[in-house]
Amino acid sequence: MPRQRRSAVLLAAFMGGAGVLHFAVPKAFDSTVPRMLPGKPRTWTYASGVVELALAAGLAHPRTRVAAARATAGFFIGVFPANVQMAVDWRHRPRPQRVAACARLPLQVPLVLWARGVARGADGP
Repeated sequence: MPRQRRSAVLLAAFMGGAGVLHFAVPKAFDSTVPRMLPGKPRTWTYASGVVELALAAGLAHPRTRVAAARATAGFFIGVFPANVQMAVDWRHRPRPQRVAACARLPLQVPLVLWARGVARGADGP
């Protein structure tokens, strides 16, 4: 399998796995929903799970890959406030959890770059 296709498939699997987790263990995601958002956190948890599954499907199909990869990059940027919320909320938790919450913040950058790379690679021959 060519490198660009493998990257797209891996990103699709990553997004699909994340989407499934939003439904399998929603409580873990509810606490990361920024309090400024209206409605119940569970609604946002499920909505983001649906979006992740849709993005995974788009990434998996060559015809929709470019648009889905661009949307995935935007999604990673859009969920950054949830990661900030988690880091703030977990600042008094045990050290391993604090470290994990803070480590998520800079990890958004390579995720955005990965999605952008998939979009650029899908544009090619």
